[in-house]
Amino acid sequence: MQIINKINPWPKGWRQKTSIMGVINLTPDSFSDGGDLNSTKKVLDQVNHFLCDGVDVIDLGAQSTRPGAEEVGSNIEIKRLIPYLKLIKSEYPDVLISIDTFNSEVAYEALLNGANWINDITGGRRDREILDVVAKFNCPFVITHSRGNSQNMNELSKYENLLSEVKCSLENLIKNALEKNISQTNIIIDPGIGFSKDLNQNLEILKNLDKFQDLNLPILIGASRKRFIGEILNEVNPKERDIGTLAISCLCSHFNIDIVRVHNVKMNSQILKIADRIYRK
Repeated sequence: MQIINKINPWPKGWRQKTSIMGVINLTPDSFSDGGDLNSTKKVLDQVNHFLCDGVDVIDLGAQSTRPGAEEVGSNIEIKRLIPYLKLIKSEYPDVLISIDTFNSEVAYEALLNGANWINDITGGRRDREILDVVAKFNCPFVITHSRGNSQNMNELSKYENLLSEVKCSLENLIKNALEKNISQTNIIIDPGIGFSKDLNQNLEILKNLDKFQDLNLPILIGASRKRFIGEILNEVNPKERDIGTLAISCLCSHFNIDIVRVHNVKMNSQILKIADRIYRK
């Protein structure tokens, strides 16, 4: 039996513009802003800023997925996440909330408490039961290409044919989701920039985003402030990589990508208003 969420889970203008997913990390160790949002006031202020700046979906994460991050387990993830989720939904009941998790228990509790999307960086690879949860709640589901986990992903970046292997992996993950009765209309794909990929591999994917459009599904790109941008700009501080992120957001507009996941919503919203007027039909 499906659980029906009364809120329309799709942002206004979905697939007609480059939508924006704003990142809120409820973790002490995320690579860009870990520990920054350590009070209810700071979290609510950030949500309010995001909404004023043009965010379409807010992505809440309570487990860091940066390379080297320790996994805290479902119980701690739930304790970090659910109080803030309830608070945000009580203050902003219409805001669309995505949950960045690969744990089925976390996904279930979050959806039960008002979340709208599940964003799984493993696409159901780590915890297959998350597919049953998504099917039960009939919600949008982001399927990301990745290998291994935070501890070993950097060691798993050897490919014979990067584009072909990433696309094939996504096809298999999509097949698994469909077999669990997840609606195809709820699936969003993400080629996994930064996950088990080095600088040149990330660039190869970005140069060939059109290859993933052959899968005929919405596409999300999450490149914001990632290490490869820092390598190109010689910028160690992730918060100083927003200009590089903007370049990728413009590229995504050019390729008619459906949604970008970013940390600086205001800057990306402004640049995409221009880029979408130039590039999108």
